[in-house]
Amino acid sequence: MNNDLRLYDSLQQFPLFQGLSRAELLQLAGQTKFGFMKTGTGQTVVREDEACHQFLFLISGRLALTTTSDDRRYTVEEQLSAPWLLQPEALFGAHPHYTYTAATLGESHFITLSKDEVMRLLDDFLIIRLNYLNLLATQLQRKGRFQWRRSPETLRQRIIRFFVDHCLYPAGAKQFRILMVQLAQEVGDSRLDVSNVLNAMQADGLLRLHRGRIEIPSLERLLM
Repeated sequence: MNNDLRLYDSLQQFPLFQGLSRAELLQLAGQTKFGFMKTGTGQTVVREDEACHQFLFLISGRLALTTTSDDRRYTVEEQLSAPWLLQPEALFGAHPHYTYTAATLGESHFITLSKDEVMRLLDDFLIIRLNYLNLLATQLQRKGRFQWRRSPETLRQRIIRFFVDHCLYPAGAKQFRILMVQLAQEVGDSRLDVSNVLNAMQADGLLRLHRGRIEIPSLERLLM
């Protein structure tokens, strides 16, 4: 029973299980085949293009997520803390694979749930089914509005839009490994003009420039 209570407390952190009563969550905890995983620092837990066969819930610890462009010319590194469910949309669909690589930044603990168990829970619990549908629908609705947003009016705004659009989570520290000439191509301007704008942003304390790397301490500050 104590193990069920600890699992109950962990599951309560995730939107997928919101709305379930205490009795339902305890029933779920006792009847579902959850797995548990403990990792040390610097261990890769999922890789880009690896097939997704389970839900992976980060219940404690931190992750570094690395997403790479299709042409492999730049990458984005982000740090995320528990609670976090890794790519729930990757479990189904035409391409059920992860789109980023995730590695631990310290001792981390996970709960795992196989695809078969996920399907059983979706079948047995209407609330979980609705929560999952809402999660997927929200992602689609946000992405569906991208092309209808007002176009940035200045180069600085275009650069900020590039940074924000290439992040999985719209807050926190980010690191872009990208050459200045590549960034200039992405935002449709000259390397010199992009360099001038980035240096001005660095002077404002919004980012830090390195050779082939741009550190953004707080993405939300770019939007203020």
